[in-house]
Amino acid sequence: MSPSSLSTAGVLLITVPLVAFGGVSLLSFLMRNVPGYLDNPVRRGLWRAGHAHAGVLVLFALVAMVYVDQASLPEGVKALVRTLIVAAPILMPLGFFLSVVRRATPSRAS
Repeated sequence: MSPSSLSTAGVLLITVPLVAFGGVSLLSFLMRNVPGYLDNPVRRGLWRAGHAHAGVLVLFALVAMVYVDQASLPEGVKALVRTLIVAAPILMPLGFFLSVVRRATPSRAS
């Protein structure tokens, strides 16, 4: 593997325990009957989906680093592909998490 793919894979490997810690914290919310988490089934489902997608996408990104190095692409395109592959495990779960953020002011129908 190239040095840039190795450093990217190192950053991705650091995120694996962080995603697992988030999943364990959700499990502890269930075991301790935390009211804010258990009262809203939509929030519960989206947070669970966010952590699951993050974990799977991080593992896919680690495998993809090998294929990026083997592709016959210019170095600039390889760097862009590495960046976009790392962006997916961040941005997709972020959509799940931000979709359940409460609004500061309630919206009113006109």
